[in-house]
Amino acid sequence: MREPDPITHRRVLTIAVPIVLSNATVPILGAVDTGVVGQMGEAAPIGAVGIGAIILTAIYWIFGFLRMGTTGLAAQALGREDDAEVAALLSRALLIAAAAGLSLVLLQTPLFWGAFQIAPASAEVETLARAYMEIRIWSAPAAIAIYGITGWLIAAERTRAVLLLQLWMNGVNILLDLWFVLGLGWGVEGVAIATFIAEWSALALGLWLCRAAFRGPDWRRAALVFDRARLLQMSAVNGDILIRSVLLQAAFVSFLFFGAGLGDVTLAANQVLLQFLHITAYALDGFAFAAEALVGQAVGAGRVTRLRRGAQMATLWAVVSVCLLALLYAFAGSWIIEVMTTSPDVRAEAKGYLPWLILAPVLGVWAFMLDGVFIGATRTRDMRNMMAVSFIVYMLSVAVLLPSFGNHGLWAAIMIMFIVRALTLLWRYPALEASVRKTNAPA
Repeated sequence: MREPDPITHRRVLTIAVPIVLSNATVPILGAVDTGVVGQMGEAAPIGAVGIGAIILTAIYWIFGFLRMGTTGLAAQALGREDDAEVAALLSRALLIAAAAGLSLVLLQTPLFWGAFQIAPASAEVETLARAYMEIRIWSAPAAIAIYGITGWLIAAERTRAVLLLQLWMNGVNILLDLWFVLGLGWGVEGVAIATFIAEWSALALGLWLCRAAFRGPDWRRAALVFDRARLLQMSAVNGDILIRSVLLQAAFVSFLFFGAGLGDVTLAANQVLLQFLHITAYALDGFAFAAEALVGQAVGAGRVTRLRRGAQMATLWAVVSVCLLALLYAFAGSWIIEVMTTSPDVRAEAKGYLPWLILAPVLGVWAFMLDGVFIGATRTRDMRNMMAVSFIVYMLSVAVLLPSFGNHGLWAAIMIMFIVRALTLLWRYPALEASVRKTNAPA
């Protein structure tokens, strides 16, 4: 086995920075989608694109486990120098994506019906949104496959390729938005067709970026791709991540629901402030992905020292980033709130809770980075279980703090969940290292 490259600051940043830049393109696309339909001079198309995109994003998000699970498993295979398994993992991810995407296409009618039962809209908005979604759903196999391709590329530390993929997809989408809607006057359907073409073209580019996996025969060897033990491992990893992600999403959705009970102004203020958390997550993604790749490779190679160094180096840069974000929120948070909303009441309410958002990056970074470590090590059962514990503690905290402290109690409960997630995962970390030592102990 060859001696692996050293884990340096430069290596961590080479993985992380392209992901941060890639994430920065996401809100730009949303703004263009909204802006082009806004030129039609009617409210309904804006609402239709907004609600249609949210529904499809929520549906596709269910399959986000494919990105994380593929990263951890592929990184470990790379660490073992098992090139055959690396290629087979890409094939498995693509097959899962194809099956999931085709299932969504077949089930689109009940899915869309259920979505509008949960989030009803006016007849005009619903009609336009359905037209939008009925076009976009046909690119579901491509959209989900891109999760797997992205995870595979991150495992190989090829995050510049991930950035190229994201820039291509969003760039094509934006250009076609402008042409189809403003040039050809296709309206809401034009936005959907632009996304459809962008996602399928991005899949083609992604496959080209992964072309090294297709040079040998391993990617199509049925005995390897459909190996029962490895399929069961992939299913277990993906299932654990799915449950963990659902619980995490449930916490944030319930946070908004609890806030709604405190009045419309408080609900709006919380929605504005949650954007600060989204910015923090976008900034930390790169360092968490670096931890996933470096830890996964170290686990595959059976090197605990490298595992620990990869985790520490990625976390160091994440901590530097969140300290800068906390300072940004402290000095520019009020201005950011004023940019996000023009309502005097919402502005005043949001500023009252800004100290929680200054604190959030510093408290949340540890759980975020430990998630990356555990994904890389594919210790996903621990992630699932510790998230369940954290969710229970969060709900108990809400029950205790909300009646006495109102929205401050609600924000305190979220901070408590961050802390509990970090502490419980930290508690399980020695077992993670021990499992690597045991697996690689001499017979």
